[in-house]
Amino acid sequence: MKLARVIGSVVSTRKDISLESLTLLIVENLSPTLEREGGYVVAVDSVGAGVGEVVLYATGSSARLTAVTKDRPVDAVIMAIVDSFDIDGRVTRLA
Repeated sequence: MKLARVIGSVVSTRKDISLESLTLLIVENLSPTLEREGGYVVAVDSVGAGVGEVVLYATGSSARLTAVTKDRPVDAVIMAIVDSFDIDGRVTRLA
């Protein structure tokens, strides 16, 4: 899993039929200090994330294990909206 911030969305009028009704979001990778790490991914949104939110996403075969993405041709899925996290006793709250 990786931390990222949702920065935009993808609109596609023609796509594989198994991707219809799925929301595609563009996420930017973040470090544990919430700094931009560089790198962008288009991920299927399985949790209703919005622009500006910090999320967790998975890639590879793990991306096809959610209820929304099962047996679909996806390589990245947003599976959590982050409220807070703890590193070495320091809590970062986002919500």
